[in-house]
Amino acid sequence: MAQILTNIYDWYRDLMDNQSDPRVADWPMMSSPFPTLGLCIFYAYFSKSLAPKLMEKRKPMDLRNTLVIYNLFQTIFSTWIFYEYLQSGWGGHYSFRCQPVDYSDNPLALRMARTCWWYYVSKFTEFFDTLFFILRKKTQHVSTLHVIHHGCMPFSVWMGMKFAPGGHSTFFAMLNAFVHIVMYFYYMVAALGPKYQKFIWWKKYLTAFQMAQFVAIFTHQFQLLFTECDYPKGFMVWIGLHGVMFLFLFSDFYKQAYNKRIGRAKREAEALLAKSHANGKLHNGDVANNNQGACMPVLNDDDDLHQRKVTGNGMYLNGGAKTANSYSNGNSNGFVESIQQSNGGIGENGGARVRKIQ
Repeated sequence: MAQILTNIYDWYRDLMDNQSDPRVADWPMMSSPFPTLGLCIFYAYFSKSLAPKLMEKRKPMDLRNTLVIYNLFQTIFSTWIFYEYLQSGWGGHYSFRCQPVDYSDNPLALRMARTCWWYYVSKFTEFFDTLFFILRKKTQHVSTLHVIHHGCMPFSVWMGMKFAPGGHSTFFAMLNAFVHIVMYFYYMVAALGPKYQKFIWWKKYLTAFQMAQFVAIFTHQFQLLFTECDYPKGFMVWIGLHGVMFLFLFSDFYKQAYNKRIGRAKREAEALLAKSHANGKLHNGDVANNNQGACMPVLNDDDDLHQRKVTGNGMYLNGGAKTANSYSNGNSNGFVESIQQSNGGIGENGGARVRKIQ
């Protein structure tokens, strides 16, 4: 038993000391994988167990201004990382077909390594996405997809940073940084409130945009299966499988968010309208929006009420129905279904009009 432990330790030391990139050995968090692994494990425990219990008897926090500032920071941070990836190689001398890692002290090679380290740091700043969900008591958005997506990325990026900070697989980081520019900009505008919604009409395309990202990532990685390239095949497979895994998870989320909930919301709205026939008015009509937010903290039109239901407290007055708009809290970013009532005479003064649920 002692010999087995000795062999494992010798293997670990050889891996860390002789097979890693010596340029980054003394950089923060790079000497050992255990701090990063520990933070990832604690994140999962905090997100799914500890934090929800701590917030169980507390009121939701109003974080609208905080979210605007946070998402602005993340937008700028992602823009800078994307720019640095372009300047370090992908905007010039890097090959999309095959790009080995430059382990030299060339200024551009070191710039690429530093950019990879800042991308690694960004995976920790994204933990605040989850924290804001929990502080606002939106724990239903801390889904399995959300925790897997955020929880495994820091350790995956650490391995790339430790052994191959540059080269072929940094394409996925550059592309991911670009996607986050678009996403965090959307979340920032969404957090500003309902009057800015007209500027983010493209929200429904964000999940499709992310899924296209994953297709591009595993396609770019797996091409090395058919091309001779002086790049570690293990990292190529590792990053490619990440693309496949996240595509599967996001696709499943996409189908649930768009297909199943459209049918459910339609049935619920029809039931509310049928109920209004009997009552002559709409009493607290709820259209449930149980969207499992895939990734980021988005404020909804109903966040001022600190609840996940869209509540129509307004009676039918003068032929009009007052309802709220809702949109989803994750990477699917909402669905649109127009449900209209063709039978007149609903409400106190005649016909009703139901707005789109977005």
